[in-house]
Amino acid sequence: MVEPSPVSAEIFDDPLRYFSAMLGDIEKAKKYIYLEIYKFSDESVGTKFRDLLTKKAKQGVEVRLLIDSWGALFSSSFFAEFTKNGGQLLFFKKLKWTFDAFTKHHRRNHRKILVIDDHISYIGSANITDYSMNWRELAIRLEGNIARIFRRAFLGSWFIHDKVVFNIKKHTRTLAYGDFKLIRDIPSIRKQRIKKKFEELIKNAKREIIIETPYFLPGFLLRKHLMDAGKRGVDVKILTPDKSDVAMVDVLRSKYLGMLYHNSVKVIFYKPYNLHAKMLLVDGEVFCVGSANFDYRSFRYMHEIMLIGRDSQIIAALQQHAKETIAECVEFNYEKWLRRPVIHKLFEQILVPFRHLL
Repeated sequence: MVEPSPVSAEIFDDPLRYFSAMLGDIEKAKKYIYLEIYKFSDESVGTKFRDLLTKKAKQGVEVRLLIDSWGALFSSSFFAEFTKNGGQLLFFKKLKWTFDAFTKHHRRNHRKILVIDDHISYIGSANITDYSMNWRELAIRLEGNIARIFRRAFLGSWFIHDKVVFNIKKHTRTLAYGDFKLIRDIPSIRKQRIKKKFEELIKNAKREIIIETPYFLPGFLLRKHLMDAGKRGVDVKILTPDKSDVAMVDVLRSKYLGMLYHNSVKVIFYKPYNLHAKMLLVDGEVFCVGSANFDYRSFRYMHEIMLIGRDSQIIAALQQHAKETIAECVEFNYEKWLRRPVIHKLFEQILVPFRHLL
C-alpha cells in the first residue's frame, strides 16, 4: 500500500482572500475544475467566477459546476456562454412544486468544495455571493494528493444530483487519506453521521472544546454531551454571532442559554457582523471544518461534508483563528438573559415545534 504524500494547508477566514486564492488556482488549472456550492449569485463575485470558468472551458479544461437549485441566484441565461463552450452545469435537486414540495425542498446540498487537477482542494463555509463578503468565514486550502478523495466526494454528488433512489452506503462512506477523513451526510432522521461524530468527540474531550457556528440549535443529546463536558471540567466555548442572518434561530437559541450557562458551557457572541464559520476543535488534537452548522436543519435535512484530521499545523492555525474570533466577542450575560422581554420568551416557545426547519 502506497503511503499518503504530505499535505500542505492554508486557512482563510476573509472571503476576499479566499475567493482570490480560488480564482488564482482556477486560472492555473490544466486538466479539470470541479466546484460544488450551495449558493452562487450573479453579482460581482459570481460573475468573476463564471467568466473565469468559461475561459477555462474554452481552453479545453474539463469544468463541472454543481449548484444547489435553491441557491442558484441567477437568471437562466447567466451561464449560457459557459455551457456553449463545453462547461458542464448541473442543479442539485431541481425545485418541483408537488404535494410534498415543502418537505422535499428542505433537503438541500449545503456542501462547498472545489477540486482542481487532483492536487488542489478547498472545503469551507463560504458561498459565492456578494452579500456575505464582510462575514467571518472559515475555509481550508489543501495542496497534495488528498484532492483525490475530494474528487470522489464531488463525483458522488454529481451522480446523485437528480436521483431519488441511490446507494446510500456508497454515497455516505467515509473517505480517508492518511490521518484525514471526509465525512459525508445526506438527509436522514436516524443516521446523521456528522452529528454522531461530533457527539463522540465531545464525549471523549478531556481539556477543551471550541465550536464555531452561525446557527446554534443543538438537539437534546448534543446539549447533554456539552453540559456533561462542562461539568467534568472541560473548557467548552461556543462561538456564534450576536446577530446572524436568520433572526428566528437567534430567538430560539436563547431558550437553551440558561441551562448551558449553569453547566459551565460558555456561549460567546461575535459582535462585528455575521460569523458564518463552521468548526469543532477538541483538546488541540482533532479538528472538524466544513459545511455543517451546529443545528437540527444541517444534521437532518442537508447534504453536508466535513473534513476531520489531526494535523498539528492546521490545528495551530485554527487555534489562532479562534483566538482572533474570541477577541471580537462578548460573553453571554446571564443576568441580562433573565431580564429578556416576556414577548421574547413567548416566541422561544412558539418556535420550538419548528426547530427542525429553521
